[in-house]
Amino acid sequence: MSVSNPSEETSLKVGRRAFLVLSATATVLPALSPRHLFAESPAPDTPDLTKLTIAEASAMIQSGQVTSVQLTQALLARIAIYQPKLNAFITVMSRQALAQAAMLDAEAKSGKFRSALHGVPIALKDNIDTIGVRTTAASAVFDDRVPTEYAEVTRRLKEAGAVLIGKTNMHEFAYGGTSASTYFGPVRNPWALDHNPAGSSGGSGAAVSADLAFGALGTDTGGSIRMPASFCSIVGLKPTVGLVSIRGIIPCVYSLDHCGPMTKTVEDAAILLNSLAGYDKNDNASVEHAKEDYVRA
Repeated sequence: MSVSNPSEETSLKVGRRAFLVLSATATVLPALSPRHLFAESPAPDTPDLTKLTIAEASAMIQSGQVTSVQLTQALLARIAIYQPKLNAFITVMSRQALAQAAMLDAEAKSGKFRSALHGVPIALKDNIDTIGVRTTAASAVFDDRVPTEYAEVTRRLKEAGAVLIGKTNMHEFAYGGTSASTYFGPVRNPWALDHNPAGSSGGSGAAVSADLAFGALGTDTGGSIRMPASFCSIVGLKPTVGLVSIRGIIPCVYSLDHCGPMTKTVEDAAILLNSLAGYDKNDNASVEHAKEDYVRA
């Protein structure tokens, strides 16, 4: 989706006292998280579901405190408000995500939980293939490209029960460090809208930082997970070579490409990596590796 961002003009007349209050507020704002910058705090008895970590959301789903549909609806409502400001997504998969969440809730009701990701909404960088949903690498060349197969990491996430909530904006063809060079308009940093979120996985970094997804996948060839994680103040991991399949991901430099998690916490990154890691016999870059439990480690 291409989002226009019209300028806004505000005229204020303030007295000395109001000016001092505003000045003090402006001094404090840079120290606050993006969540404080973008929304008022809910009432004490009304938890904001979008602020949960993957681990917290998973625990609440498995204890029956919340449903996947409720989590998905909360994120979609927040995306509707803040996507025009951040431009973090190219495609928001509202209909598909809600249908998938409802199916996973039915499984949970019958006592079936696929993994710690069961029912948890996750975003994918838009160079990662998804059946029936366009995958563009942020380029006009692929504006109408709709894959007929899942990337291996997409398949693994779906098998683990993650809800795919959308495809995130990025630097075109993952070849750049600002996420400003994109057919769908630049991504903005949640901490300061006049700053960039780095790249090339800038949309994934912005989406997680601004509570538009509980976690996201990015790709890294020369820093494209690590830099947005740093700029957006989240956790990003470039996995060991060959640990996570890159089959079905539009390549930047095949011999150097990696796919990995971008999350709010280290624990969440470990949860995602548990589902992503594994040998893919159809990927020449994949390496056989003994299974590990990264959360336990």
